Amino acid sequence: MYANPQSGIFAENSQFYVALEYRCANMEKVRPAIAAARAAAGKAAEAQCVFAFGGALLRALAGSDFPMQDFTPISGAAGLSAPATQRDLLVWIHGPRADANFDLGLGVHNALRQCCELALEVAGFNYRENRDMTGFIDGTANPQQQEARDAALIPEGTPNAAGSYVLSQKFVHDLAAFNKLSDQEQEKVIGRSKADSTEMDATLKPKDAHIARAEITENGAELKIYRRSFPYGGVAEHGLYFLAFACDQHRFDAILKNMYGVSGDGLHDRLMHFTHSQTGSYWFAPSQETLHGWLR
Repeated sequence: MYANPQSGIFAENSQFYVALEYRCANMEKVRPAIAAARAAAGKAAEAQCVFAFGGALLRALAGSDFPMQDFTPISGAAGLSAPATQRDLLVWIHGPRADANFDLGLGVHNALRQCCELALEVAGFNYRENRDMTGFIDGTANPQQQEARDAALIPEGTPNAAGSYVLSQKFVHDLAAFNKLSDQEQEKVIGRSKADSTEMDATLKPKDAHIARAEITENGAELKIYRRSFPYGGVAEHGLYFLAFACDQHRFDAILKNMYGVSGDGLHDRLMHFTHSQTGSYWFAPSQETLHGWLR
C-alpha cells in the first residue's frame, strides 16, 4: 500500500497563510492534544493544515531516534548569520480566506494550548500576484506536479515514505536599503529580471546573485526543493516566511551553506544583505498514515 503525503503540502492557489510554531514541554500530554488539533483541522472545509515536528517531538511520537538533525546557527561570511530557534511543532494553515484560516488556527491552538507554548505566529498573504515584497516574482523555478512530489517527498519503498523534511525561517526585509538600488542593480542581486522573472544570461549573471547561490547542482543534478514561502507583515516589519519541503535534509544544508558563504568557494548570496533571518527550524511532516499511527 502506498503512503499518502499530507494534502496541504501540495494544495496551491491559496491567498492567505498562517504559521504557528510551538514549544511542547509536556511530552506525555502532547499526543492527545495533537490528535485533537488534527481533528479540528479535519473539520475545516476552506483551509488546509499541515503538521510537522521537530526532533525532540519526533522521538517522543515515533518512539525511536528519528533521522533528522535540529537546525544549528550559521555564522557566515561578511557578517551574515542565521540563528537557530528550533521548536517542537509547526502547524501551517493556508487557504483562500483569512477568516477561515483564523477559525482553524484558533481551533488548533485551543487544542494545543494546555501542553504547548505558542512561540511564533506569522500571518501572511499573497503579494502582487505571487511576488516577494522586493517586487520580484517568487518561486519562478519551483518544481510543479510530479517534479514537485519527487523533490518534496521521501520515495516509496524507503523508510518514512511520503514524508517530507521541512525548513522554516522568518526573514525581515530591509526594503529601504533594497529600494535604494536601481532596478538594474536589484536584478543583479536576484539574478532575474524584475518585470517578468527572466533569468539573466550566464555570462551576465553575478556569481553572488541569489539564484546563483540558492540553486545548486551536485553530481550533475540540481538539488530541488519545493518552496511554499509567503510574505507577511505591516509597515513597521515585513518580510518572508520561508517554508520549503524536501525529500532529504541534505538539500537544505547544502543550499544554506552556499547562501551564507560557508560552502568553501568564497562566495555568498548578496540578497542576504537586504533580508535577515530571525528564526530557523527543521521539521518533519510525516505521511497521513504515519501521522495517524503516531496519534492513536
